[in-house]
Amino acid sequence: MRFETQGNSAAMMGQESRIAQSREFFVGVSSPVLTLQKIISEIAPTSIPVLLVGESGTGKEMFAHYIHEISQRRAESFVKIACASVNAESLAAELGHASVYHDDFQKSFGTLLFDEISELDAACQRILLYSLPDGEPKLRPGMIAARVISTTTKKLDEEIKSDRFRSELYYRLNGVCLRLPPLRERKEDIPMLTEFFLRKHAAQLRRPRPLVSERTLRMFLNHSWPGNIRELENVVKNIVALGEEELGLSSLAVEPPVPAAPRASANDSHDHARSLKVAAKAASREAERDLILQALARTRWNRKRAAQELQISYKSLLYKLKQIGLPDSEAN
Repeated sequence: MRFETQGNSAAMMGQESRIAQSREFFVGVSSPVLTLQKIISEIAPTSIPVLLVGESGTGKEMFAHYIHEISQRRAESFVKIACASVNAESLAAELGHASVYHDDFQKSFGTLLFDEISELDAACQRILLYSLPDGEPKLRPGMIAARVISTTTKKLDEEIKSDRFRSELYYRLNGVCLRLPPLRERKEDIPMLTEFFLRKHAAQLRRPRPLVSERTLRMFLNHSWPGNIRELENVVKNIVALGEEELGLSSLAVEPPVPAAPRASANDSHDHARSLKVAAKAASREAERDLILQALARTRWNRKRAAQELQISYKSLLYKLKQIGLPDSEAN
């Protein structure tokens, strides 16, 4: 299917559930995500076009759904157009340009998502450019009445320089450009995302929600995640489906080996003893960090409950969060 439509009736039936799931997906404590949350909350009620730029697997389509679900158009249709698989004829028909329509026909959507906009060929770009409003006070026939969101993994400015993308189309689509961070730049959010995916797939697969071990969580935090959030979700889904961490983790790269410590001579036994103390303290801090992250993941980042689980005071937990570089504000 080239076009995926979320109709009005379906939108009304599952709207509250989707909004709740979208909000939960975007809960985070990393600086990039907090910034995105703030910007999206400001632009969602408007009709300004949005361009989402990010690596494959960073959640661009989920962000588009989230913007739609908290916008004033959430009761209207959400239509996704996969740009890599359309041609001029099919795009014109979807946008209401086909000859079967009257001259004064104007097609209306809630939100139009153009997935991988850089994949549109020249003919499709021309049709889309004709369909987009350009500041006119009144829409003319052939224009689309919709919130337009586009996604891309490419640098469109380079596509323009190479004459593969029309500059005037770029400026129509780029009302607000949001860069979605790769998962390796928001690792603080991994425990929360892991918990979200565990509950999501346990419910979908009708299986008990498994517990993630300290070792697995440490692997998640150390992994580079080239496939980003999609890769994390697939791994967690495998853990839920297979019921065993080891089997579910088979797609991940093995943990990097711990480098061997240099051999110490008899003359530097004092330095070695000192370095052993440093290593012990570092290991203790790492273990403490892992325990705190696990407790926060289990309690869905409810800091007061996490402090109770860890059997420390709430004030002590906030202090330790600051020590390990995580926000201590309940507002997050």
